[in-house]
Amino acid sequence: MVVKSEIKHIRNLQQKKYRTQSGLFVAEGIKTVSELLKSPFNPYKIYSTDESLLSGLLAETAMVSPAELKQMSSQQTPNKILGVFYIPEARALDFSDWILVLDSVGDPGNLGTIIRLCDWFGIRHLVCSPGTVDCYNPKVLQATMGSIARVNIVYQDLEELLVQAPVPVYGAFMEGLPVYGQSLPPAGMLVMGNEARGISRALSESIINRIGIPQYGGSSTESLNVAMATAILLNELRRPTQT
Repeated sequence: MVVKSEIKHIRNLQQKKYRTQSGLFVAEGIKTVSELLKSPFNPYKIYSTDESLLSGLLAETAMVSPAELKQMSSQQTPNKILGVFYIPEARALDFSDWILVLDSVGDPGNLGTIIRLCDWFGIRHLVCSPGTVDCYNPKVLQATMGSIARVNIVYQDLEELLVQAPVPVYGAFMEGLPVYGQSLPPAGMLVMGNEARGISRALSESIINRIGIPQYGGSSTESLNVAMATAILLNELRRPTQT
């Protein structure tokens, strides 16, 4: 049986301050919850309207009514299952491969898509500035489609990180050298900036390697969406011809 205080607690976890206080977050939907259950993420409790989805789970579970699930959910139409998980401690960064760095990316959908891109391109470490949207925001989690289970996400001050980086640091700039044809190293850090302002001036001063995506066709488009630009640049990083 689920009591009102339990439902209220889960609803509160939609807000960052309560996630920070409790060390818990909420994941929704069959795909996301199942991916997290197969990962090192530690479940706190799993709720579902479908008993078959709870069968055999090595976690505390509870059956709920559709009305109760809707009260817990941040979605207009909840998808049968909701999980509360412990927020894991971030792992140490591994500089033997590329690391993606985000400077104040604010849109949850963009961050969720970028996490999926990291998973697709085998980028295991994603570093976010403190000003980047929380990766456990419900909209971010929904957009990751479970990929958050396979990407180590670290929030930390970027200025110190870039200055002390033991690998080359590249930044995406509108005026950067065209990425196509660049001889890119096997490991490094790629910095992507805020949707409206790009990479901050403070960080720009410590980035020597400036790359960009050339524009074709005389388009009047001012810039690419940050998630779209990230996809293009990660694809270039992973080209087998790169040395």
